[in-house]
Parts: sequence; structure tokens; C-alpha cells
Amino acid sequence: MVILCQELLACHSSVNYPTCAILALDSAISYKFRQWKQVEPLDEVIQCLRDALKIFPPGSHRVLFGLVTSLFVRYRTNYSNGDYDEAMTLLESIIASSPLRDDPCQSQSRASVLAATLALIRAIMYPNPEYLEEAVSRSRTLLGSSSLDNDIRYSIVDNMAFLAEMRFKNFGLTEALQEAQEKIRNLRELISKTPPGNSNHNTHIEDLADWHKTKFSHTRDIKDIEEVIKYRRMLFLSTDTSHPYGFRPTLSLGYDLHAAFECSNKLVYLDESITLHRSVLEMQNSEVFRFELIQQLVASLHKRIKLLGHKQDLDEIIELFLLGVNDNFAKVSDRFALSCLWASTARWARHPSVSAAYIKAMSLIQSSFVSAPTLQIQHSRLVAMRGLCENMPLDYASYQIDMGQFTQAIETLERGRALLWSEMRGLRNSMDHLSRFNSPLATKLVAINQDLESLTMSLLEERDALISQIQELPGFGDFLKTWSFQTIRFAASHGPVIIINHNKWRSDILILFQDFPPSLIPRTHDFYHRADKLRDHLVVARKEGLGSDKYKRALRFVLEGLYNLVGRPVIDRLCALGVPEQSRIWWCPTSVFCSLPLHAMGPIPSNDGVKRYFSDLYIPSYTPTLSALIESRKPSSQTSYQPSLLLVAHPDASLPGVLGEMEVIQSLNSRLPVSTLSGKNATPAAVVEGLRHHGFAHFVCHGTLETGKPFDASFRLFDDKRLTLLDIVRSRLPAAEFAFLAACHTAELTDESIADEGLHLTAAVQYCGFRSVVGTMWEMADIDGRDLAENFYKSMFSGNGQGIPYHLKSARALRDATRKMRRKRGMTLERWVNFVHYGA
Repeated sequence: MVILCQELLACHSSVNYPTCAILALDSAISYKFRQWKQVEPLDEVIQCLRDALKIFPPGSHRVLFGLVTSLFVRYRTNYSNGDYDEAMTLLESIIASSPLRDDPCQSQSRASVLAATLALIRAIMYPNPEYLEEAVSRSRTLLGSSSLDNDIRYSIVDNMAFLAEMRFKNFGLTEALQEAQEKIRNLRELISKTPPGNSNHNTHIEDLADWHKTKFSHTRDIKDIEEVIKYRRMLFLSTDTSHPYGFRPTLSLGYDLHAAFECSNKLVYLDESITLHRSVLEMQNSEVFRFELIQQLVASLHKRIKLLGHKQDLDEIIELFLLGVNDNFAKVSDRFALSCLWASTARWARHPSVSAAYIKAMSLIQSSFVSAPTLQIQHSRLVAMRGLCENMPLDYASYQIDMGQFTQAIETLERGRALLWSEMRGLRNSMDHLSRFNSPLATKLVAINQDLESLTMSLLEERDALISQIQELPGFGDFLKTWSFQTIRFAASHGPVIIINHNKWRSDILILFQDFPPSLIPRTHDFYHRADKLRDHLVVARKEGLGSDKYKRALRFVLEGLYNLVGRPVIDRLCALGVPEQSRIWWCPTSVFCSLPLHAMGPIPSNDGVKRYFSDLYIPSYTPTLSALIESRKPSSQTSYQPSLLLVAHPDASLPGVLGEMEVIQSLNSRLPVSTLSGKNATPAAVVEGLRHHGFAHFVCHGTLETGKPFDASFRLFDDKRLTLLDIVRSRLPAAEFAFLAACHTAELTDESIADEGLHLTAAVQYCGFRSVVGTMWEMADIDGRDLAENFYKSMFSGNGQGIPYHLKSARALRDATRKMRRKRGMTLERWVNFVHYGA
């Protein structure tokens, strides 16, 4: 329909044809808005209606309302001030216009209602006094209209009470209480003069109940909520439940009875509240409120279980969970949150639906953010659900371990971690293969993924249907499917992978092997909190500065604590399983362990008095996910490959050691070609282009983090230009093999980021193609760069391991180089522990 309208508008034909099409489009928008369904494709609809306004005569209210409604829907999704301002400007123009002959006051009334509702939404999303007072003013003006429909008046009065409560809670405005008391006096006088049966009688009772509710929100006096219940009951008894909005008095009375229970702890209030809310679920037109009602009923029944312990209440809660998580009127993120509550409730009660709850939560976790159009928005959605997104996969894995399902637990951890990387990596690599096999399907899938900008669930369903079609092609049965254990066990093809599940239910260490079942190391009940304390101890001490004595003591304490907590049991198990010392091993941690230096745990007790750390016994690497490790080992698509190195450097006064490190790298020219981007030549665009043509890369510059903005983590180049994590993610580097990131913070997570997502520069460089990467966990000492680089490349290019690709020798080379660092006079723990290896 949108395409038809656009074509008609563009052809400059008689206005009659586009008029009919635009009016039909407006009718469709209005219908979907009333049904609380998504308008799509939203951006195209809005632009089409903007174009229509240019050719329609002034005062074309239906076109204006279509545009306002679309902007309203988009504002509810992205809360853009631009959409708000545009919608309000259009509404003000309708309100200020002269009434139409065939529509006296209807348009103005409808516009006033939309304006009041839009102002209310903004006041809720951005609580500040100015927005709140605008919402109050618009609602108050609306209530003064004699033409206002009673159902709408009911909602506006309810909104006024809510706004008054916001005034008091958020800004301490005592005027709200005084206003409530004055309104109550006036309404009682009005009711005494308005006999039952009068059209205004119930309206005054509604208003009186709401203002008593506002007063109660300030006083918390049981007498005030009892007054509310008295008037709500009058409305409840006089309402025809077959009316389209007949459920509202029942719904409100139920909420008020629950508030009375909260205030008095009298079970009779809670029982009646539950009974009334149950009845609303069966009423017509209650779909819009159904999910909210389910949440309320679950909370009420939980409280009654604590008081009485009745099994039938638990059974009812489980039935409500099933209803709620499948409610298509609710947001996917809300359904995901409810599924997590279902899982924890069922597990706590030992209910047989535990597995079903976790399976549902896992199916919703990715859908709750994947339809967002950008990585930043996807990440912000994950952060908004941080506790649930971080904990739910770990919870489920701990339950599976409890059940002895070790392989399934590993699958769950892989599926629930690094969601952003997994979504991007799975789509990118599968698309490469698909493009060669069936280009039309690949092209269509790319177009649909780009169209996810519209944020519509129906388009996501179309995408899923297309993926299912692709999976039917020969050789594409696993296209974009979750990796099975039979696939992910190959992550351990070059050595064991040690997975740590840090979880409040139970914590465990799982060692993954390619050809043997996973080995479980159960941890003690205090493991979870001890790990938290180690992380917190390090974070607090870091604020004193990396060179401070406090931080040095803290790091020493943390390394010793990690050895006792993780290192000792892992070393014992590796020895028992016959894994020889000096073997490669990979860490795949979760939660707080993502920011703890597992590679340097120790010192390990010895008979000769020599200090040894974990990296002295085994050659450690990290991987954010098992699939990332598998991808890093896939054969190169390059038919002929001559390695070369790109040196990216930014020498300045704050990094005097850069020049010496540059000399070391440039001296490698006798072994492989070295290209240098330095000074004004080191622009972000030049660096990305250079990376496409070199197998090795070495960065010598500042690394920076932005709190709460992981995609803005960056390398600082000439003239303060930034090569950001997002720039790197967008790159395609077909020749990439190994990168050394000799800059600060390159393997450090930003504050307010999600640990299990692993959003740091090292992971980004690995994602865009580099098989192995060396990064830093915190600030790097400038004086270490030259010697570390010299010893590292000397080890990597040595004759040992003939025929082994260089990137596979990089982990041992880093271990050897840091061991030499430790022998230097004056060397401190935080300097050599800083360096970590990721990848193959």
C-alpha cells in the first residue's frame, strides 16, 4: 500500500487517485493503532505521509492524523525528541484550526487526547518537572472539555492521579497533596447535588476515587485506600461488564484492593484482588492489559504462597507464566523477563516445568534484541536487561549440570554468551557460503536484514521463514542454527578448553576435550561470592593507580586467590587426565572471570622456592566463545599467501617508547615485508584499508575506553582521530592472521558493559578476521613495548615448530616474552600480567 501511494504521489496525476490511496493508508494505520499492532514499514509510511501533506490542501486532517499516529508509534519505540516535536506541532495545528463542517470539534478533541497521551508518555520516559507539568496541563485542559467521551475521561482522570503521584514521588511537590484534598471536597459537594442515574454521577465517583488514590500515595493511610475501595466498588457494581471497556472498574478495584493489602497485610484484601483480576482475564477487550494483569496476578499469588503455602497457587502461577510468555500483545523483552521469573520460580519450587521455562527463555533472549537496527541499540537493549541476559544462560547451564547434562550445559553457555558477536559472526560466515551457492537468496536475505531498521516483528518472522527456506537447500541444514555439541567440541582440537560457570545457583568448572566427555570440577558453595570479592578487590584498588602499592598488593592477593579458587583444582585435574605440562589450553570464562587474569594465577607452591605461575605450566589463551575459536582455525580462503606486516604507530610526547618499538618492528623487514602507517598517514580509513592487505598487524598507540559505550573503544591515531571498535567490526579482512595490540585497555571491558558479551578491541580484531590477537587487560607501561616486541617476534620467528603457521606460535611467543620480562630488574606484577592472548 505504501509503495502504491508513493507511486501515485510521484506521478503528479489528478489528486483524486492519491487521495483515495492515502485515505485508505490512514484507515489501515488507524486500525493497527487501535489494535496495538505495529505499523510497518514505519519509516516509509512516515515519509509517504509527509510527501502527501505537500500536495493535499491545508487542513487535511486525516492525513495529519495518519502522520501523527505513525510518529506516535515510532516515538513509543525509540523515544526520539524529533518525533515528539513533529507530532506535537501537527497536533497543535489541528487543535488551533477551525472545526470542519462535517466534523464539528471531533478533530480537535481527538488531537487533544493524542497530545495529552503523548505528553504523558514523555513525562514517564524522561521524568523532569517541565515535562511533567506539560502533561498535567494538557490532561487538565482535556478534562475541561464538555465533548469528552466518558471512557476517555475515565482514562484521563486515571492519568491525572498517576501524574500527581509522580509529582510527589519524584519532585516532592506538596501541591499535589493539597490539590487532591481540594478536589475531594469539591467532588463530594458535586456528588451530593447529582442524583444516581444522572450522566455525570459515575464520572464524579470515578474522579473522587482517583483523587483519594492520589491522597493515599502521599499519606499511606489505610483510611484513604478504604475510601478508594468504597467508590471503586460503587462503579464496579453499576458497570455493565459486556461494555467494551467494562473490565476497567474491575481492574482498578483489584489494584486498589492489592494496595490495601500492602498497607494492612490483611489477607481478605489480597484474596478479593486475585479473584477480581482472574475475572478480568476472561473479559473481552482486555488483551491490551492482559500481560500487565498476568504480572500482577503472579506477584499477588507469590505473596499468598509465602503466607499460606498452597500448592494450587503455585500451579496457577505456572499456568499464568505459560499464558504470559506466549502473549503476542506484549513486548518480547517483557516476555523474556517473565520467562526468567518462571524458570527461577519453578526451580525454587522443584516444579516439573523448569526445563520448559529455561527453553522458552533461551528462545526469547535473542529475539528480544536482534530486531534492533544497529549494534549500539542491540547492546543498549542487552544492558537494559543486563541482570537477566547475564544470568539466565548461566542459570540454565547450572541446572543442566545439576541434572548431569554436561554437553547440553556447554551448548547453553555457547548459545547464551557473546550474543552480538554470535549473531554477526553466524550471519557473516554463512552469507559468504550462501552467496556462492545461491546468490538470489543471499541478496534477498541481505535486503531483509537491512529492512530490520523498521523494527517490526512481522518482518522478523519473514526473515525466519526465509532462513527456513534456505535451510532446506542441500548442504545448508545448519544455516544460522545453534551449534550442537558435536560441532563445538572441535574447539578443543588443539588442546582443552576450560569453561567456568560462575552462578548463584551453583558454580562449576567444565573442561572440554575433542574426543572425550567433558570433565566436571564442582566448586564449593562459597565459590560464587569469593570470585565476586576478588573482582571487586581489584577494581577498587585500580582507582589508586596501577603503579600504587595498594594496587600491587591487591593484584598479588587476587592472583593467589585465583590459584586457590581455580588454578589448583584445574591443574590437579589436567594432571589426572594426562594433559602434559607446556600444552596449549584455552580459557572460556563467564561473568566476573572475564576480567580476571586467569593466565597468571599463582604463585604455585614448589619445592625449589622458584615462583611459578599458571603460564609457566601451560601455554594459556582466551576465547570469548567456542565458536570464535573454531572460526579462527578455519582454512584461509587465500589461494596463495605471502605474509606481510602492517605497523600502525602514533608516536607523541606521552609515548616516548614508541620509536624504539617501531625500530624493532621495522627490523623484521628481513623476514617479511613491513609497511608503516605513522603520523598524518595513520588515518582510520588508511589503517582499515591497510589491514585488508596484510596478514600481520602491530599497533603502537594509545587505546581508550568510553564508559557505557563499548563500540566507542578506540585506537587514538594522528590528530586525535579514532579508529573505533565499530570501525573494526565493519571491516572485512581476508588476509588477516595475527595482530599485536600494543596499546592500553585493548582486552579490557568498558564500565557498564556486559562481561559475557566480550565487547573489547581484541575481540573486535579477532571477529573481523585475525586468527590470533595479543591484547592488554589494562594500561600498558610504555617502557615495556620495545623489549616485549623484540622478544615476542624473536620467539615467533624462531626455527622451533617448523611448518606451524605463525599465528599458532603466537601464544607460546607471548608466554616466552613475558617470562623474560619477569626476569628484568624492577619488573612488577601488573606489567607482565597485563598481556593476554586470544584466538588460535
